[in-house]
Amino acid sequence: MDIGIFTTTFKRKTLGECLDAVSASGIRAVQFDLLSAQMPEDASTLNAENAAAIAAEHSSRGIRIVCVNGCFNMAHPDAQQRRAGLAYLRRLAMHCDSLGTDVITLCTGTRHSECMWWPHAENESAQAWRDMLETVSAAAKIGEEHGVTMAFEPEVSNVINTPRKARKLLDEVRSPRLKVCMDGANIFLKGQLPRMKEVLNEAFDLLGDDIVIAHAKDLDRDGEAGQVAAGFGKLDYGLYCELFRKFGYAGTLVLHGLSEAQVPTSAAFVRERIPSPLLGRGPT
Repeated sequence: MDIGIFTTTFKRKTLGECLDAVSASGIRAVQFDLLSAQMPEDASTLNAENAAAIAAEHSSRGIRIVCVNGCFNMAHPDAQQRRAGLAYLRRLAMHCDSLGTDVITLCTGTRHSECMWWPHAENESAQAWRDMLETVSAAAKIGEEHGVTMAFEPEVSNVINTPRKARKLLDEVRSPRLKVCMDGANIFLKGQLPRMKEVLNEAFDLLGDDIVIAHAKDLDRDGEAGQVAAGFGKLDYGLYCELFRKFGYAGTLVLHGLSEAQVPTSAAFVRERIPSPLLGRGPT
């Protein structure tokens, strides 16, 4: 298991400068975002040539792209918005091979029309589930067509806001190309923080065998709160990392929700809690 980071943590004018900062931090794995290459988020300008150039920028510095950000609002109330998101996802999937990765991260979304990470009262509705399920199923098909794994993340403000709902989604879609991005700071509904051990254990019991990428940040309270740098909050990282070991995950823990100044402290904090048999091992 190794430490990674979102490329967007480092705000620079060029991708090269961004990756120089990643390299200087001692981190050698990233979750890549098109914004870090000054490209439109809809992937409208991404092609085989510039995707290969992006990959070359990373490899020349010994940095791996372990996944690429493909988030859009998969439960948006406007069907046209969902279709546009799928078109973007298809363009991204088409060039993952050139980018050097086969994992795209997803957000199951919300009925809130302004932000895919904001809660909404209709997220619990049957229609929200149907729209999200249809969109996620289409994303999984894109993954199957292009040999790319789509990794969605259970988040308290989204339609898939619990590990149990994540398990239900996996069971309904039944695609080998639909997997999970685990973020322990995003699964605590209001009132659940005192039951941290129980909640984390249940999440891994339900989803542990389907985790293909993992995030490392923290939370300072329960509910919509997981935007604290790892090591600066309340998440039991000893248990969190031990559960990865238990379920055989030896991939990357991707830092995010932190400032550039917090990177050294958070990276050291997480690295110290990775069980020694997994420390330094690459992805499985």
